Amino acid sequence: MKLKTFTPADVSGKKVLMRVDFNVPFKDGKVKDNARILAHTSTLKKLLDAGAKVALVSHFGRPKGQVNPDFSLKQIVPDVEKAYNLKVKFVNDCVGEEVEKAINSVQPGEIVLLENSRFHPEEQKNDPEFAKKMAAPFDVFVMDAFSACHRADASTCGVIDYVKNSFAGDLLGREAEMLGAVSENPAKPYVLILGGAKVADKITIVGNLLSKATTILIGGGMAYTFLKAQGKEVGKSLCDVDHLDFAKDTLKKAADLGVKILLPVDSVVASGMDATETEIASSDNMPADKMGLDIGPETIKLFSKALEGAKSILWNGPMGVFEDPKFAKGTDELAQAVANMTQKFGTVSVIGGGDTASAVRQFKVADKVSHVSTGGGASLEYCEGKKLPGMEPFRAE
Repeated sequence: MKLKTFTPADVSGKKVLMRVDFNVPFKDGKVKDNARILAHTSTLKKLLDAGAKVALVSHFGRPKGQVNPDFSLKQIVPDVEKAYNLKVKFVNDCVGEEVEKAINSVQPGEIVLLENSRFHPEEQKNDPEFAKKMAAPFDVFVMDAFSACHRADASTCGVIDYVKNSFAGDLLGREAEMLGAVSENPAKPYVLILGGAKVADKITIVGNLLSKATTILIGGGMAYTFLKAQGKEVGKSLCDVDHLDFAKDTLKKAADLGVKILLPVDSVVASGMDATETEIASSDNMPADKMGLDIGPETIKLFSKALEGAKSILWNGPMGVFEDPKFAKGTDELAQAVANMTQKFGTVSVIGGGDTASAVRQFKVADKVSHVSTGGGASLEYCEGKKLPGMEPFRAE
């Protein structure tokens, strides 16, 4: 999908409200990962280079519509200044006279950061009057927070009705381009990699992409529901018994469509996630008192082989409990294989945000794949074929 983006002439000399996602991991007074802040660098630079006056608005945590110092964006001002090498003028609200004063008086080399939009209960209700107040000081709205665009909030889409012009930022445009490339009309052979814990989270994406895929690799906790649907013993592994019928139906539909679904042939198993001892168990001989916590070595070979020749890859969900080194090898090895396909053969590879994005960063291949999405829920909903309220207004085709 292509989106409507701005030119320098659209924003030159204008007061711009830019929706960003600064909902960053924050602990002990520090930002633990500034990737979401850095993701907006390109859009912000273009606006400033064009001579725009820019105010950034974001949510931060879940303050539930109340002012709460624990969720104040003032805490991350030093990190924002460091990331952008700019002076940040912080405003203690996201609406009202102080916002107008700040944006009118902003100086070159300076940006405005507004307080947490979710301090107002009207934000998540997309209240029109609140959206109007938020938009009032500005000429232009730029939406660049892909990870929030599946939410119909005042700051993601409501303000559009009350500014003269609105555009998608670089980050939003890149997300639409890359996710569209692997979900709308992907080049084949097309490999879909699904993992994570819950089958329920992937039902709609399977429904939307099943007929488009060449091969589907299923790992992580959700694999054991599919193995159980085949009549195999899964021991103490995660198993969503409420979706066994869905797993059976999916396997049948795939077979009817000629789509190959590959499931783990072995697993790294243990008595629990805290266990110190692990072993490799065949999927045909899973111990009843053990649980699968990562794909095994033979599955790594099987899945890596299945990636050969792929022209498109979409990966959503890790292969195991990758945060623990005992159960990280499957996700790590698959990440290396996806990166290898991208670097050597030009495969279009997209990592669907959330835990999978964290994994590829952990295994140092984030810069070796085509695109790492900044949105977990948003990327999932996009690939499910849903229309995202924070993106649809900018559709250019």
